[in-house]
Amino acid sequence: MSDTYFVNTAEPCGSGLAREGAGDLTKLFLDKKMLQLILGGARSGKSRLAEKLASYSQLAVTYIATSQPLDGEMNARVAHHRARRPAEWALIEEPLELARVLRENASAERCLLVDCLTLWLTNLLMLDDAARLAAEREALLDCLASLPGEIIFVSNETGMGVVPLGELTRRYVDEAGWLHQALAERCQRVVLTVAGLPLTLKGPAL
Repeated sequence: MSDTYFVNTAEPCGSGLAREGAGDLTKLFLDKKMLQLILGGARSGKSRLAEKLASYSQLAVTYIATSQPLDGEMNARVAHHRARRPAEWALIEEPLELARVLRENASAERCLLVDCLTLWLTNLLMLDDAARLAAEREALLDCLASLPGEIIFVSNETGMGVVPLGELTRRYVDEAGWLHQALAERCQRVVLTVAGLPLTLKGPAL
């Protein structure tokens, strides 16, 4: 490993990653062959943490965006994320066929950052095709073990609020929970982000 990085656990995750010698910091060795799942609620800092981890991987980064900017508010969110990312990062926009994109682009010299899984899940649910949803989900889970390089998944933790009233919304929460459980079993690191602070649930601590 060519470099050592730290996470300052006393700072929000957007500013906690630093190089050696930055003060009272906790040592972090970033594994270059790792599946990571970064969970959190809205505006929790999960995307910023994932972007920091990708930047410090010392690998070429491809950002895989699953959103479909269909209105002005979503367009503004996409523009904000785009402005924050380094210009040299590659970008792939794929709302549905996530497993295919991962298989085609994963390599030992590349970090793939997927943001986010719950938007991908929403896109599939809106097709109203249960067979397609099941097929894409299974394709994603089945391909993970064979993917080289570093893969970072970002997803919204949706199971900590009130029980939704609508049938589709309840199904969304259920599907997201099942997906997160399945991914957590397969990932080497799982992190829950709250108020900009990362809580490591599984694997090497941040």
